[in-house]
Amino acid sequence: MRVLICGGGVIGAATAYFLARRGVDVTVVERTGIACAASGKSGGFLALDWCDGGPLEGLARRSYALHADLAEALEADYGYRAMTTYSGAASANRKASKSNNLGVDWISDDLVLGSRLGSTETTAQVDPRAFTKALIAAAGRLGAVVKQGMVAGLTRTGDGRAVTGATVSIDASDETLEADAVVLAMGPWSILASQWVPLPPVFGLKGHSLVFDTPGRLPPDALFVEYREASGAMASPEVFPRADGTTYVCGVSAHDSPLPVDPADVTPDPGSIERLEAICAALSPALDPARIIARQSCFRPVTQDGLPLIGAIPGVANAYVATGHSVWGMLNAPATGEAMAELILDGAATTIDISAFDPGRVPPFDASRLQTGTL
Repeated sequence: MRVLICGGGVIGAATAYFLARRGVDVTVVERTGIACAASGKSGGFLALDWCDGGPLEGLARRSYALHADLAEALEADYGYRAMTTYSGAASANRKASKSNNLGVDWISDDLVLGSRLGSTETTAQVDPRAFTKALIAAAGRLGAVVKQGMVAGLTRTGDGRAVTGATVSIDASDETLEADAVVLAMGPWSILASQWVPLPPVFGLKGHSLVFDTPGRLPPDALFVEYREASGAMASPEVFPRADGTTYVCGVSAHDSPLPVDPADVTPDPGSIERLEAICAALSPALDPARIIARQSCFRPVTQDGLPLIGAIPGVANAYVATGHSVWGMLNAPATGEAMAELILDGAATTIDISAFDPGRVPPFDASRLQTGTL
């Protein structure tokens, strides 16, 4: 069986891996590069039970278990490790008294830790770019191939009822790649596919982040902080020290920033990085602006109801979608890839229940609303 996966982010990579493990002929088409967007610029935070009580519970718990399995199976060091996770609070206009801060000694005295949100049994992390590339590499060892190009459309049978592959622009020329199934896993850029199939809307939520070189390798303490800036505005920075001696911080979102058509055109919004730098300087001496090695932004894919789209696209045979995971894409990629492989090969996902993520639950997007230059 031949499966074409459109998108080289973590969802596409996980789907490729689990399909390749079952002997499928897999081709991944990626426009810019593996993990070039949110899959290379996210925090990589994993949580066992933070989605409990909602539709994502089964997906998250299965994925968390798979992450531990994959850390051994992928034959790669991508910074997987358990973490202890804390809440915290700080204000630019208020100085706190020195406290023991639950034994976390690398943070500012003005950052007061609250409760312990997760233990080393329930929270962990990966380097997202390295993890995504490890999935692709493992799929490659099983026969999967990656082609760099832009998906320009899907091909269909004469009656239009089934997808037969895709037209891909490679090196300024169009090539038709035939397939028995096509998976759309292009993150927020999946909305472009609404021109080809009846796909629900997928939007992009922009976030900004910094990566610091933090010598001495900070201990695996993840922080979720509520921070009041000097202006009175509230921010929610998240701080994740990594196993390679860097520390990732995010926490400034832009809800009205337009999504460019080309992922390579994503750049930070004016003032957002500077705002995050000022917050970081107040949280820890280790987060000195002089130690910044990356200033970046990315768009996470979100849907109208906040749940991912995982399943067959209604009305068109052999067409599937896996996107819209919002902030939990890195966590939920393994179980999503596993479920997609089951759905495509066996006709149904059996490891977990994905009925809540059925693309047919939301009306398709009106592709005539797409704008030139931005989405």
